[in-house]
Amino acid sequence: MSASVQSSEPRLAENLPSELPASEEELLERMPWLPCTLTVDVPVVHFTIGHLLSLTQGTIVETACHQTSDVPLRINQLLVGWTEFEVIGDRLAVRITDQA
Repeated sequence: MSASVQSSEPRLAENLPSELPASEEELLERMPWLPCTLTVDVPVVHFTIGHLLSLTQGTIVETACHQTSDVPLRINQLLVGWTEFEVIGDRLAVRITDQA
């Protein structure tokens, strides 16, 4: 009976990949498809639920930052750097100005 118990238990060595990455960079290079959430935090003054409900396409919202102010850039809620806004054609973009 103990022989059947031993054969049914998984072996840890079989579950491990044959090659483990040497560094975090190598691990990231192996998974470029890994999804993440990128956010830019823009402070908005005196914004209420009423304002949120009345938002439509083309609405302009006043922010608490100046045009040249750096705003935080987060990936999966982790601060990775600071950005500034730029207009490219008819699109709003952010330029990374500093890494955290």
